[in-house]
Amino acid sequence: MIKWVGAVIGFFIKGLGGALLGFFAGSVLDNLFGSKSGGGQSIFGDITRQSVSPADFELNLLSLCSIVIKADGQVSQREMDYVRQYFVGTYGKEKANAIFRTFNEVNKKREISAQRICTFLTHRTRYEVRLQLLHFLFGIAQADGSISNPEVSKLRQIAGYLKVGLRDFESIMAMFVKSADNSYKILDIQKSATDQEVKKAYRDMAKKYHPDRVNTQDEAIKKGAEEKFKEVQKAYETIQKERGIG
Repeated sequence: MIKWVGAVIGFFIKGLGGALLGFFAGSVLDNLFGSKSGGGQSIFGDITRQSVSPADFELNLLSLCSIVIKADGQVSQREMDYVRQYFVGTYGKEKANAIFRTFNEVNKKREISAQRICTFLTHRTRYEVRLQLLHFLFGIAQADGSISNPEVSKLRQIAGYLKVGLRDFESIMAMFVKSADNSYKILDIQKSATDQEVKKAYRDMAKKYHPDRVNTQDEAIKKGAEEKFKEVQKAYETIQKERGIG
């Protein structure tokens, strides 16, 4: 409730930008006093510690998008287009345009706290959802053709704030940053692994990253889960062909 009061006050003082800052400030107070997001059922299932509305999630997601886009010190039009196209395909043109207007305001702000946003999301989302979120952010970084070292560093920092394990981070990164043993990195195993270990790793990863595990109504996160699941399958098929595994 406090965050919405902050947003209204901020709007009257400094317009949309003030509303955004007021919203974030109010969110912090909501967290401190244990308030829960109102206006509906949690979109992340019963095992989340607190509920989060779709609007809350989208706003925080867009804020992380802006952080990744600015990570290498320049704003890439391809990365911005990636976000726009993704949201149009996910939410429809009308809603996406409204979301992107907010995104433009977020992107102008210099001091959006990744740690605060990630703490907010970590307390309200399942681990599987945060994995899909990280996957989505990697997709943005790669939209201009490559992922720079500053972008990798920022994504690693965000992953830490989201409480994503190092091995899971390396597995997701391998889906975007290619290397000779890329397929093995995706399955989180060494190239020296036995065929049985490869099969077990694939079963574990397929179970871990199956879209049904995400349990969310947010279409952007669902699509990210489907993409990652396909990458796991592709990695296993590549190793199968290399080794002749039946």
